[in-house]
Amino acid sequence: MEGALVTSNFSMSDLYPAKANAAHAPRSRRLSYISPAASSAAAPNPSYRRRKGTSPPPPSAAATATVLTSPPKPVEQQETEEHLVDTSTNNATGTRVATARTSRATDAPRSSRPRRRPTASLQAAFCNALEEAINTFVDPPVLRPSVDPRHVLSANFAPVDELPPTPCPVVRGVIPRCLAGGAYIRNGPNPQHLPRGPHHLFDGDGMLHSLLLPTAPDSDPVLCSRYVQTYKYIVERNAGEPVLPNVFSGFHGLAGMARGAVTAARVLTGQMNPMEGVGLANTSLAVFGGRLYALGESDLPYAVRVDPATGEVTTLGRCDFGGRLSMGMTAHPKKDPITGELFAFRYGPMPPFVTYFRFDPAGNKGADVPIFSVKQPSFLHDFAVTEHYAIFPEIQIVMNPMGMVVGGGSPVGADPGMVPRLGVIPKYAADESEMRWFEVPGFNMMHSVNAWEEAGGEEIVMVAPNILSIEHTLERMELIHASVELVRINLRTGNVTRTPLAAANLDFGVINPGCLGRRNRYGYFGVGDPMPKIGGVAKLDFDRAGHGDCTVARRDFGPGCFAGEPFFVPDDVEGNGDEDDGYVVCYVHDEGTGDNRFVVMDAQSPELDIVAEVQLPSRVPYGFHGLFVTKAELRSQHQ
Repeated sequence: MEGALVTSNFSMSDLYPAKANAAHAPRSRRLSYISPAASSAAAPNPSYRRRKGTSPPPPSAAATATVLTSPPKPVEQQETEEHLVDTSTNNATGTRVATARTSRATDAPRSSRPRRRPTASLQAAFCNALEEAINTFVDPPVLRPSVDPRHVLSANFAPVDELPPTPCPVVRGVIPRCLAGGAYIRNGPNPQHLPRGPHHLFDGDGMLHSLLLPTAPDSDPVLCSRYVQTYKYIVERNAGEPVLPNVFSGFHGLAGMARGAVTAARVLTGQMNPMEGVGLANTSLAVFGGRLYALGESDLPYAVRVDPATGEVTTLGRCDFGGRLSMGMTAHPKKDPITGELFAFRYGPMPPFVTYFRFDPAGNKGADVPIFSVKQPSFLHDFAVTEHYAIFPEIQIVMNPMGMVVGGGSPVGADPGMVPRLGVIPKYAADESEMRWFEVPGFNMMHSVNAWEEAGGEEIVMVAPNILSIEHTLERMELIHASVELVRINLRTGNVTRTPLAAANLDFGVINPGCLGRRNRYGYFGVGDPMPKIGGVAKLDFDRAGHGDCTVARRDFGPGCFAGEPFFVPDDVEGNGDEDDGYVVCYVHDEGTGDNRFVVMDAQSPELDIVAEVQLPSRVPYGFHGLFVTKAELRSQHQ
């Protein structure tokens, strides 16, 4: 689906083109580890083929959904298992399932034997009919434009096919040496199947768009786009249709309760098992403990790998860190650049609403620190850390499951009567006894940029965008305006002050990652045009706080050109060590021409001059958060 999604109505025949080539590869049994050699060969989604007669890309080498807790098997043992079929018992349903294992060669030709279309069971067909009735008579998407797929999945928000490793030419300048051998990876939603009914941007399956940059000047970068093979993705790939519910758009009023009943029926009849995970892994990425993870806060992290030689992206499995991590984890963990530790949390609708924890540099998870002083479950998407503290926001986006039952609304929504707070807890606290809360009226932080300590540790300073129109966060995102502010908390007096840093609509801020948790001067922000589309990048100087607009550099991509979140890569090869000595990178899409490029900007120049561009062979839809993985990190990935 290269252009806008256009449907005249929401009949089943319109939303579900024939899936003649859908793969029939049921879910594997729950193992501690499945190597890339034991992957399921997934046929690309036929609904998204670009032109009639165009050959689909080869299947991903990603593994099936498993819990990753132990080391991989030796290569020799992996090779002996190729082309085997394991028959095991599905613990959730008691049924016998078979999992086909395929060759490790990700670009191997597809078998000429025709594939059978998955046959829906009687229970699945019944549930599908109920959902169609709900979407047609109770909650037609056309009545809610913010979740109408014809609107949400249009233009460059429309999903794309997977792309095998494909060379891309450098069409401008030269790739800086500090980027050579590394990979820029952007995560974002890319629904595998056309939705039956309402669909929110946040509901799409996670897809990674990875650009491997060459080490040799005469070599081309390599782009690879692959789905994160979550449990949801695999179940729906095998079924050939949506199975798990859309959390952000599906549970609303009477229709939400009806869909909840259908979901319960799917669980009871063995069509899905929520204990295996319901997340999308579509939000961000992180590197720690020798692994690369795709993250989404409603599920456990999924370990993925980028081959440093070929650029192929594979999914290794769902990771519970030896059984010490349950339910989910934030998509915005914070890695201390000095100690190598990773600090994170999870949140949910049941007490404790927030649980804080950390990982050591080797990736071993520490003990949970439940925070019972959180008044009610709120949409806690991000937090901040300093050298000695962690800072948690309690904002006006709250969870209220009973609101769907009693008020006929959504289980997640805005509470304008709530006073936002910031909670400060020692970073190495064993419990919440030292947690302190500070009321900050009108301050709704969705993303943090950085935080640090001043005045001998007596004050905490935090930089973050404040969402001024919080009621539009989940619906009508194009109306969101984010004002970047510097917040100062005096731990001795309890006073909180706020200073606006810029007038523009700025979010998705990034800094030099080596400054995380320590005082820094510069931040780079996406310019909302409108959100979540990014029309340019602005550089702010935090030292100018209190002296007017702190914008010191800006680049606009031009009419009809939009990007995603920028990312800062320090120049540790030819740089002089200054905080802003490095490059800002992102993907840019031209809506007028359909052109797609990877752009490298000089972070120190007054207009963020473009120093290199790579022409991309495939469209990269607008997404969420990205990460640059260095050559050393790619080569040190665990298999």
